[in-house]
Amino acid sequence: MAISISTTGLEHTSFLVVGSGIAGLYTALKLSEFAEVTLITKETLEESNTAYAQGGIAAAISPSDSPELHYEDTIRVGAGICLPAAVKILVNEGPERVRELISLGVPFDCQAGEPALTREAAHSRSRILHADGDATGREISRALTHDVINNPRIKIKENIFVAALLTGPEGCYGILALEETGETKCFLSGATILATGGCGQIFSDTTNPKVATGDGMAVAFRAGAALSDMEFMQFHPTALYLPTAPRFLISEAVRGEGGLLRNKQGVRFMPSYHEQAELAPRDIVARSIFCEMKKTGDDHVYLDLSSLAPDRIKSRFPNIYETCLEYGVDITKEMIPVAPAAHYMMGGIATDLWGRTALPHLFACGEVANSGVHGANRLASNSLLDGLVLGHRIFEYFKTHKLSFSELPQELKAEINGETDPATIKNDLNFLKMLVSKELGIIRNQEGLEFLLHQLSSSSSGENSSLKPQYLELQNMRLIARLMATAALERKESRGSHFRSDYPAPDPSWIKRIFQFPVRTEIHSADKVYNWPW
Repeated sequence: MAISISTTGLEHTSFLVVGSGIAGLYTALKLSEFAEVTLITKETLEESNTAYAQGGIAAAISPSDSPELHYEDTIRVGAGICLPAAVKILVNEGPERVRELISLGVPFDCQAGEPALTREAAHSRSRILHADGDATGREISRALTHDVINNPRIKIKENIFVAALLTGPEGCYGILALEETGETKCFLSGATILATGGCGQIFSDTTNPKVATGDGMAVAFRAGAALSDMEFMQFHPTALYLPTAPRFLISEAVRGEGGLLRNKQGVRFMPSYHEQAELAPRDIVARSIFCEMKKTGDDHVYLDLSSLAPDRIKSRFPNIYETCLEYGVDITKEMIPVAPAAHYMMGGIATDLWGRTALPHLFACGEVANSGVHGANRLASNSLLDGLVLGHRIFEYFKTHKLSFSELPQELKAEINGETDPATIKNDLNFLKMLVSKELGIIRNQEGLEFLLHQLSSSSSGENSSLKPQYLELQNMRLIARLMATAALERKESRGSHFRSDYPAPDPSWIKRIFQFPVRTEIHSADKVYNWPW
């Protein structure tokens, strides 16, 4: 449903940033050096995937490490789909971005006056900085939020739902938003930066917060931007599995510190699946757990921390210890029941190396974006670094480029999808999550993917004159699920986090990336730098 918006009397801002995770907060702070910034967030400033990130942030800052080693680890785990140029930028610019976080007051844990570094799966060196043991994301978010709140050049707008992007002859002009009151409001900007996070909520089991429904990807796609690599959803191997508890993340750092995976009989099983055992790449560990559960008929396995002293567990993983204890599990005395859960979208809005999308004046960074840095399988703790590095690249872009429209048209277009029957939303949402989890989960096949696409295309939807966030959110989730299933059906092989039982081996001819536009699909060599014409 396309609607027209008059540009008379609308609110203007120089930069419009949507999202309050590490990418949105940091980018807003940097852009405020140039001009006024309006920061819009779906709920409160503190609610984002960043705040739930435990393990840490990866950077080659140790004398025994190097950007070259970090590059090799990232490329190897990405299974041939990483864009080498993007990875080089990540690992070379990452250390300086981390030092900037330290200067902003992020209290990383230290040893002998230097950041304490730990190792996580598939890293060849200890290069993971962490804060308050296992609350790195929360501490980064806290420091950045403090600076954003106290910055007079940043206007904060909380509890605002982005219904659509405003488009016209020169690209993206801003957003059409819904306020808490139900009123619509338009924000016009010379540059709109989406930092809205991922889409884990389309799955029944996810470590993501409720806000992660893929809204940024959906509105960008409807407006004309391309999405890429949407078949690659990362499943974290170890989420807390208790009937009474949410799927709380049990950090990969737990295995990095010596935690072992055991089945219900107490048998350690990872050495029989991979030579790196518990420290194998995430996709391998997640599939191994899935296969072990299928073999034993169980719905979870266990993470055993008995090799760690109780005091070490409490000091290194205080957040995990307290949360598990709240649900009746003392991890200093008993094993943690765990199972894989949807965790991180490697795909997203396709960007170039400056955060630009296929739609002029629209930028993206963080999990919503895909510059090609993560490939088919993200290396642990590269996500927070990615948000910082690409956010800074957007800032660098505006040092030499002054984006402005030649003139503001009298009307702009907003592309919206609504839901006809409010009473069906909860049932439709539960059905969607069940379908996606079954057919787009850790193991996929042609029959299941085609069934999912048929179900999503045949479900009733239509125009709705009274716009409601829950209506639009459901449609966004349905769109993202369709795009993911379409890409997964297209990729007739298994690679990284994408595993098809009907094509169980990787195919060298598929070392390519899938780009999806609203009107077409393009497939390009994985090492292609996508340069937009603007």
